[in-house]
Amino acid sequence: MTTLSLVLTADTHLPRRAKVLPGELLEAVRAADVVVHAGDWVDEATLDLLEESSQRLVACWGNNDGPGLRARLPEVARADLDGLRLGVVHETGQKLRREERMDATYDDVDVLVFGHSHIPWDTTTARGMRLLNPGSPTDRRQQPYCTWMSATVTDGDLADVVLHRLPPRRPGRDRA
Repeated sequence: MTTLSLVLTADTHLPRRAKVLPGELLEAVRAADVVVHAGDWVDEATLDLLEESSQRLVACWGNNDGPGLRARLPEVARADLDGLRLGVVHETGQKLRREERMDATYDDVDVLVFGHSHIPWDTTTARGMRLLNPGSPTDRRQQPYCTWMSATVTDGDLADVVLHRLPPRRPGRDRA
């Protein structure tokens, strides 16, 4: 039996929303087998950091990412994780009928990780595809916490999905 540990993140927006990634997230990135980032990096330095810090990175660009990031990342990333078909995209549109639209658009994936809204999301579509949005580790917007997710994949099955809440940032120290 093979088990992979995953870290899911999106909407890091560095250095606009924070100066650095939260330490807890960076520690998890370094320990994970696979790191998934669903776009809106904003700076290439964060991509460089995650490429250097992770064993395997599966990532896409987002609407706030410029030409440099778009040249290095796909709009939609896909990976086979021990038999689990993973898709990663930044935007999925409005939440109304999201499951139905994503079933039709991504009929070749078992799990779709997305970002953009900064709102954590965990649902399953009618056909059984899991939709996950880890929120943002640096910009909570209207959410009570900044967040990211972890999960495991064992023999092609996703399990142990956990939404991690980050402690409030310290004014002037963690924020740009």
